[in-house]
Formats: sequence, C-alpha cells, structure tokens
Amino acid sequence: MQRDDFLWVEKYRPHKISDCVLPSDLSEPFSEFVEQGKVPNLILTGGPGTGKTTAARALCDETKTDYLMVNGSDEGRNIDTVRTTLNQFCSSISMTGNRKAIIMDEADYMNPDSVQPALRGFIEKFGNNVSFLFTCNYPNRIIDPIHSRCAVFDFTIPVNEKKKIGELYLKKCSEILGLNNIEYEKKVIAELIMKHFPDFRRVLNELQRYSVSGRIDTGILSSLEEVNIGELMSSLRGKKFSDVRKWANSNADSETTQIFRKLYDNLSSHLKPQAIPQAVLIIADYQYKSAFVADQEINLVACLTEIMVECDFK
Repeated sequence: MQRDDFLWVEKYRPHKISDCVLPSDLSEPFSEFVEQGKVPNLILTGGPGTGKTTAARALCDETKTDYLMVNGSDEGRNIDTVRTTLNQFCSSISMTGNRKAIIMDEADYMNPDSVQPALRGFIEKFGNNVSFLFTCNYPNRIIDPIHSRCAVFDFTIPVNEKKKIGELYLKKCSEILGLNNIEYEKKVIAELIMKHFPDFRRVLNELQRYSVSGRIDTGILSSLEEVNIGELMSSLRGKKFSDVRKWANSNADSETTQIFRKLYDNLSSHLKPQAIPQAVLIIADYQYKSAFVADQEINLVACLTEIMVECDFK
C-alpha cells in the first residue's frame, strides 16, 4: 500500500478549491484564480494544518498547472540542491503548454542569506512562465524581496467564521468516517475539532489513529481533556525530574502551543514574583524552537527542566 493510500490527510486531500475548507476572504480570490486559469506568485501564511499546502496544490491541479513541490525544511535548505532542481524544472517545457509552478512548502525554514535570495533570482529569471508559491507559518522569516513579488494571503480564520469553518470540518470528518465504515458519535468528533482547531490536519490524523478499533465514541474523551498544569507545577517545585518527564510523555499528544500557554498563564500562581520574567523568557525561547525541532517532547522536557533549575517557586 502506498503512503498516499494509507494516510487520510493525503488520500482525502482536495484537488479543487471549491472542496477546500477556507474562509470567504480566501475562497473568493482563489476561486477567481481558477476562473482566470492562472496561478500568480503567492505567499500563503498561517498556522499548521490550516490548508495552505492543500490550497496551493488544488489551485495548480484545477488550473492544470504542472508543479514541483520543494520542502523548505528538507531539500529546500541546501542551496546547491535548490539551484539544480529548480533550474531543471524551470528550464523544461510544460507537459500541458500552460505555465508551471513551484510550491516551496515550509518556506520559512529556508536560509534567508543564501536560499531565499537565490529564489528571488529565479522569480526574476523565470517569472514569465513559472509561478512561485510559498507556504509558511511565519511570514516575517521570508525576505522582503520575495514579499514584494508575491500576493500574501493569511490563512488565519476570522473570529466571525470559526463556527462555520468548524461545521465544515465536522461535515468533512463525517464523510471520511462514513467512507471507511467507522462508527462514530458526532459529539466526540466535535470535541476533537474544538481541541485542535484550526489544525484540520491534526484532527484528521487523530481521527485515523482513534479509528483503528472501527468505532470512535466517548471512550476517547479522557485523552482530550485539558492539560493539567497543577500536577506539573508540583513536580517542578519539588524538582522531581522523573515525574516531569512522565508528565511530558503523558501529554505528548497535546498541542505544544497549548502547553506553553498554560505554563505562561499559571506562572504567577506558582513562582515567586522575581522569577516570573526569567520564566517568561525561557518559555518564549522554547516555544520559538518548537517550530524547528524534530522531537517536541524532548524540547518540552528541556524547557521544563530549565524552569525547574533556574526559577524560584513559592
């Protein structure tokens, strides 16, 4: 079985903009791109799992644009690889005779001193027949010369559309579960969406993981409960490193941004006033690192260990 056939996020990835779950301020301009039959240079920014890569690929698929995917956190970090790969693709003729496109996924991981300036050169050189689409979580990590040559679309979901988008997520999840003959309780799916919103990729991955028994019911709700910070703070105060590691491991399925936020919100209740500024700096540092590290649990344990060692508790 191929990977694309196994992972639901790939198997059910939309190939049309109309099938993508997007707020109206995105669906309308992207639909216009489809109607015009052209793909402009774009920067798609927003949190993980919000549909940036899916929209980029669907736009190319629907306009019959040949495209090349380059991952900025992998091969996209190597300047020689980027130059060779992009030169070969940009210099060749499209199979359809239409414009071609390059999707630079996770472009904010690309070196801003070497790879990104080289891409600016590619936009200048091949802009007449090749479009460049960049997806990123942090648009400020994309250099200004690229920004100035692209239209920027933010995939952050407006507050007034969260309910509608959540309902669309629920409908999509129900359809996928039905196609796989998985019994489910709608309340549980709604809880899962609420926990990970707006990361639909995470929701779908979690659904697939929980569906192995053939049924998704209230039995999984215990794993969706909010992170218990009180227990953690007690272990940190007592400098019980083994308990801190166990806590991090048991909460490995929780969103790290949620954990960092809960830590931040509870500092004044557990730390001495003079220790709070240092703890804030530690949390901010490790939250920033979480965008790059391969193992989130190790990064979290390192953060908690530094707070435990360096900060004074009440």
